[in-house]
Amino acid sequence: MVDIQGHSLRRFHWAALGIILLTIATRLPSLVHPQPIDSEGIYSVVANEIVDGDRPYLDAVERKPPLLFWTYAALFELAGKYNWKVLHIVALVWTLATMAGLYVIGTRLFDRNTGLIAALFYSVFQPCGRAQMIAFDGELLMNLPIVWAWAIGFRRSSSRVRPELLLSGALLGAGFLLKQPAGIAAVPLGIYLLLPTYRTNRSLAPTASVIHAAMLTTGFFGVLALVAVGLHGQGILREAIYWTIADHTIPYVFWKKGILITLAYVVGFLPLLMGAAMAIRDKHAIWAGKNAERTALLELLAASAIGAAAGARFYEHYYIQLIPPLALLTAPCYAQLWAGRIQPHHWLLRPAVTYAWLALTVVGVSTWDWLELSARRESLETGRYLLEHSAPNDRIFVWGQTSKIYLDARRRPACRYIATFPLTGLVFGGLPPGIDTRNRILPGAWATLEKDFAKHPPAYIVDNQAEPGKRYPVRDFPILAKLLAERYQPVARTAEGVVYRMRDGFP
Repeated sequence: MVDIQGHSLRRFHWAALGIILLTIATRLPSLVHPQPIDSEGIYSVVANEIVDGDRPYLDAVERKPPLLFWTYAALFELAGKYNWKVLHIVALVWTLATMAGLYVIGTRLFDRNTGLIAALFYSVFQPCGRAQMIAFDGELLMNLPIVWAWAIGFRRSSSRVRPELLLSGALLGAGFLLKQPAGIAAVPLGIYLLLPTYRTNRSLAPTASVIHAAMLTTGFFGVLALVAVGLHGQGILREAIYWTIADHTIPYVFWKKGILITLAYVVGFLPLLMGAAMAIRDKHAIWAGKNAERTALLELLAASAIGAAAGARFYEHYYIQLIPPLALLTAPCYAQLWAGRIQPHHWLLRPAVTYAWLALTVVGVSTWDWLELSARRESLETGRYLLEHSAPNDRIFVWGQTSKIYLDARRRPACRYIATFPLTGLVFGGLPPGIDTRNRILPGAWATLEKDFAKHPPAYIVDNQAEPGKRYPVRDFPILAKLLAERYQPVARTAEGVVYRMRDGFP
């Protein structure tokens, strides 16, 4: 018996090590990538301004919650600005920590094998899509506090007071402060604490359920209140609320894109979806005695789907938030199937087929990431030009959405609008037909730009909209067009546009 247990434990350790190594291997394209990946660029510009003593939203505008920028800034403060390899190593560690949370949940609900399978599914399916899926992006960030909040919530306890739920609520609040859709994950967890089956399984009175839900809610809003106090102390609370909440109106729903991307993920996530379908049908077998947790996870899946669709833009990386509930719903079914304890109802659920599907997913996703990132290993031509021709204390301004130029040039922005959507009314998600975005220009944005330029005159201005057919040519914006004509001269044309340098004699 001791030998059997020792052998089983060794197998478990080897399996866990294999999953960790698989996760490292599939994230290797990012680990060796010498540049920021997609949204990491604009987040890094904001974080660098924080490191240099400025404030988010007021000195560098982006629409993500403050904890995301503070996380980046803390990392750059420790490791140095422009340290992309460390950033991507932290993304890997963050992913492994999320997988650890899924393992804890699976183990608490079922057994260690189920926990390992949940972690495996997250490792395999989380990168599905573009290379941005393995970037240190908001969706990747928010999954960690969400998963551990649910791990705490699912802890077996019959206590009338569960103080750990304060921490669970605080983690969900932290998730919201990393990326807004994370806040919706608090709703199904709060409902779970009020379910009659939750009380029955723990021999609790109805008042105890109410106390538990109240503690979760207190932890959530307590974190928000503390951060609001900090933002108020910095004088940016109003700006933070505007850019993270109020500036997210939906002028256009990208239905066609949403349908195509969703169908692609239905195919890619088919093993997870089939496992989740088994969990939906199963009430008395695998999930016997755990119907409260099963119901809560199904509600989390529905809430995550709402969160992914809420922006109406259907970016691929939005679907990352669906993986934790899918992995947890699916893992117990596959643990039984792979152990031979139950028979598959469909040939797609046969172990050999699912093993092959997982292997093909790993190979296909990794190959795609290598190909996509290998084409973007060099810094932008405009950034290289400015790095060579400008002085370290020069400020620059980029007209367009290519904020990575600030990073490649190692130069600080001359204006808070590090991406120019407030000046143009750009609709994120694509180019919606027939929509004139000028009525979406932020009131007072152009006066703010002139104020910022007076404070930090840009030594160079990059026109990223100079090519024919670009949507926002400078000539359509008189203030900038007049400034370029009177004070600047073109000095270079690069792959990204035209570079203007301030004429001699102007400050």
